[in-house]
Amino acid sequence: MRLPPLNALRVFEAAARCLSFSKAAEELNVTPAAVSHQIKALEEWLGVTLFKRLNRAVILTEEGQKYVLGIREGLEAIEMATEKLLMQEEAGALTVSTLPSFAVRWLLPRLSKFREDHPDIDIRLDASDRLTDFDREEVDLVIRYGNGNYPGFRTEKMLTEDTLFPVCSPALLQGVHPLRQPEDLIHHTLLHDDLRVDWETWLAAAGVRGIDPKKGPSFNDSSMVLTAAMAGQGVALGRSTLAADDLAAGRLVKPFDVEIRADNAYYIVCPEAWADRPRIVTFRNWLLKEAALDPGRFMSSAQGDEGTDSAG
Repeated sequence: MRLPPLNALRVFEAAARCLSFSKAAEELNVTPAAVSHQIKALEEWLGVTLFKRLNRAVILTEEGQKYVLGIREGLEAIEMATEKLLMQEEAGALTVSTLPSFAVRWLLPRLSKFREDHPDIDIRLDASDRLTDFDREEVDLVIRYGNGNYPGFRTEKMLTEDTLFPVCSPALLQGVHPLRQPEDLIHHTLLHDDLRVDWETWLAAAGVRGIDPKKGPSFNDSSMVLTAAMAGQGVALGRSTLAADDLAAGRLVKPFDVEIRADNAYYIVCPEAWADRPRIVTFRNWLLKEAALDPGRFMSSAQGDEGTDSAG
């Protein structure tokens, strides 16, 4: 298919409409010399004279009059097709992959806000702890917990200082061995996710000795750890945002003031090639805004660092 340069066609259409190289230049924000050069190059490419140059004006030749009608229709068709494509990019479905714990404890309770503000974007949530292969899976972006080292991907940290601290059922504040100081944990069961090292770090920070930090039941999902704690099965090491709603509702309590800072954080990750697509930008901005609304409650997942998502 032999097509002349698109920019030359745009310049030709503007000059034909204005019947002035100077006015066309002003409209296109270029110099009159640039317009004259583009017209001359197009005429040479076509082998046809499109304008008659007069002393202080230009007029279309017969060939130019015929040609501009088709060019104008073509440019309008391109504009309509582009607008239609951009509208489709701004709406439709968006597939988001994240950890089950984060999906249940943080994202799902807030998604209704997103739907209210952006009814044209349907979120498809893939709650999974496996790595995502963007080349093979229909996933637009992922929310991952880690150190932020995801080479080849657009990565943005979702605020803030993540803290870990013991949480438990209110019932454990009473009874034969009420939780009043960290040393009282010796009478209670420690609940773990896969990162048993967190309890070891917290106990050291609290100055507690004589408690085995690795003893107690383990769960592979942070949400299950918190659920077990709410059921009174023991004391969990909660992370600020995952536990925030349950603390606010009184389903969990924080028996001690000692907190430790998590090493990792949540990151929004997607391939650089489509990081600026309208739907992705809209959802990413919304996530960052929601995280910033209450930075003291935003946390890291109790899952371990999942590593870098594969792009192929």
